[in-house]
Amino acid sequence: MDKRRPLSFLVFLSLSWIIFVVFAETAVSAPTHRPELSATAVTQCPSLAPPSGNVVNVATVAALENAVNTAVSGQTILIADGIYNLNGVYLRIDVPNVTLRSASGNREAVVLDGNYDTTEIIQIVASDVTIADVTLREAYNHPIHVMTTDAGDTLNTLIYNVHIIDPGEQAIKINPAVDGTYPDDGVIACSHMELTDAGRPHIRNNCYTGGVDAHQAEGWVIRDNLVEGFWCDNGLSEHGIHLWRGCRDTLVERNVLKENARGIGFGLAESGDARTYNDNPCPTANGGYVDHYGGIIRNNFVFASDTGLFASEYGFDCGICLWQACGAQIFNNTVASTQAPFSSIEWRFDNTVVELRNNLVSHNLRDRGGTAVLSHNLENAPLSLFVDGANGDLHLMSTAVSAIDQAATLSAVTDDVDGDTRPYGPAPDLGADELDAPPFVPTNWIYLPFANNSQ
Repeated sequence: MDKRRPLSFLVFLSLSWIIFVVFAETAVSAPTHRPELSATAVTQCPSLAPPSGNVVNVATVAALENAVNTAVSGQTILIADGIYNLNGVYLRIDVPNVTLRSASGNREAVVLDGNYDTTEIIQIVASDVTIADVTLREAYNHPIHVMTTDAGDTLNTLIYNVHIIDPGEQAIKINPAVDGTYPDDGVIACSHMELTDAGRPHIRNNCYTGGVDAHQAEGWVIRDNLVEGFWCDNGLSEHGIHLWRGCRDTLVERNVLKENARGIGFGLAESGDARTYNDNPCPTANGGYVDHYGGIIRNNFVFASDTGLFASEYGFDCGICLWQACGAQIFNNTVASTQAPFSSIEWRFDNTVVELRNNLVSHNLRDRGGTAVLSHNLENAPLSLFVDGANGDLHLMSTAVSAIDQAATLSAVTDDVDGDTRPYGPAPDLGADELDAPPFVPTNWIYLPFANNSQ
């Protein structure tokens, strides 16, 4: 029996026929999950507000370059639809409070193409910069690079509804360029980063690529993105989403990561040079090396099935990887793969102290020498728990009784990967998906569901 039927179902369960008395003209249809594995529900990614104030419209590479080079604070640069072959031109935004976005709002209609000739398509070295609604393709290095300068910190970057295709190195790089300055408090949301089969041969330096790669950055939010394809035949890619070298208080939520050698990473190095903080956020380390402080990884889907990835030198290495990560909370994530990874979730090195709660994984949780508080996690979950586990739709089936209502209630987790409210039912569900409620029934109906309405 589907335990999520409304009370009317229980009342009429013994009947061999369906009573359906309608006192309204139109039936209420059941909610359905997205059939595809997409970044997020539309409600989490609304269009940005229309620009106002000082607006400059451009329609050529020359005009775009000039607009960026002469930008003033408060200006919005709107790019007309088209494919812009940059031929080595790069855009360095060094004035605060500048926005660069497409005029149409359609990110696929504006393509800035580096053709592996432009080194970095957009460099951000000022605060309060927004990049939105565009596609960036084939940068030789990083399509977007957020850095600091002698002028000070780079704060409050917003990268929103951006599609990045086949970067030569990491899709979005975040790091300080001047000692004592930091790139903090940014947001990467509602974007799509991908490395395709066509782009993979262009990766250099032992697979020096990945989705988001941040060093010494505090307070970033990375949410509602789709990150896929970051792996190489030889060498080991960095993660789809990766923050290290003393990053702090990162929020990674409601992302979908597909076919990456490594999914989400807090920390990487065992020792080295990293940002430290005067308030001693990891006293258990006793002054030792910490690669990531605090932070939450919640409500993410991580999936791998690509036979090429599994056959590569390192295969599917880890879904969520915690190395010298102190104080991280890993809550309600789903990590699934059609072949065994090295680790679905792992924690490594002495100064790693993490909480793992309510996670749902198809394979293993691996202790590699850190400290983890484990609660309400399900290992070795069969792919049959999911709507289409073989192809990466990791929403729960209504028959997934080992996951439904089996999670602990956590104050830090109030929604799921789609933005749906938790819990529905007596307790939350394990993993990133909270099984949808049955359809709303008006008070003037007597409604007995018949089909499975909760997928």
